Amino acid sequence: MNKIIEAKFIGPNVKLFKVEAPRIAQKRKAGQFIMLRVHDKGERIPLTIADSNSTEGWIEIIAQGVGKTTKLLNMMEAGDYIHDLVGPLGKASHIENFGTAVSIGGGVGTAIAYPIAKALKESGNHVISIIGGRSKEFVILEDEISKFSDEIYPTTDDGSYGYHGFVTDKLKELIDSGRKIDFVLAIGPIPMMEAISKLTAPYGIHTVVSLNSIMIDGTGMCGGCRAIVDGKTVFVCVDGPEFDAHKVDFKVLKNRNSTYLPEEKESLHDFECHMDRAYNELVKHENN
Repeated sequence: MNKIIEAKFIGPNVKLFKVEAPRIAQKRKAGQFIMLRVHDKGERIPLTIADSNSTEGWIEIIAQGVGKTTKLLNMMEAGDYIHDLVGPLGKASHIENFGTAVSIGGGVGTAIAYPIAKALKESGNHVISIIGGRSKEFVILEDEISKFSDEIYPTTDDGSYGYHGFVTDKLKELIDSGRKIDFVLAIGPIPMMEAISKLTAPYGIHTVVSLNSIMIDGTGMCGGCRAIVDGKTVFVCVDGPEFDAHKVDFKVLKNRNSTYLPEEKESLHDFECHMDRAYNELVKHENN
């Protein structure tokens, strides 16, 4: 079991955890992830390692409460224990001095873009970070990522903060201005990554995406995370999670990611009904 050292919300339904995991902290590299179970009968979910400290023996993970497991996780606090963590998993990001590198994080995808932007800066790149959210409160980790960025552009869909528009709009503005861009990393919702891939392809800009797909064991044995890249089947958990964006079949990826959507909705509905009943019983007991 892994003890939670710190837990705090950094956005709506988005919570940051520092968790004791000394062996993972010693070995992890940018781009890698862990598989987590909240309790012994829970499902396994992948979460990227946002940061770590090998001396103090902790890793940092960030979860957005959208399904049953992430909502359960986000109910936990410092001092609680996560049943188990496995990692670091996946291939580390390929980092080199590309020149000018743009790191793009959409929503909670910024949690994945953050450690990679840090590694890019440490390798001598001129790092431009574009981080987006629906509105100001959904823009996360701005202070943290700015420490490793030569330029940073927060964007919001509604214009409540920073640049008014999508992260793709800001990237297009930079490209149209004549800026020489050598590398783009894009992490976020699948439609966003697909849009960035289509934007950079005509310019021949090397573009990498981190794929979020269904993962069960994280070791390539279950086959649940199959994707098509360059016309070939890959297992995202062991062959990735990062791939050349211009070779990813996004249509197949979107279809696979929606495979268990009805079951996920049913599980979340049952969980929320159970929580409502428990709350009503508590209120009833306190009133009596």
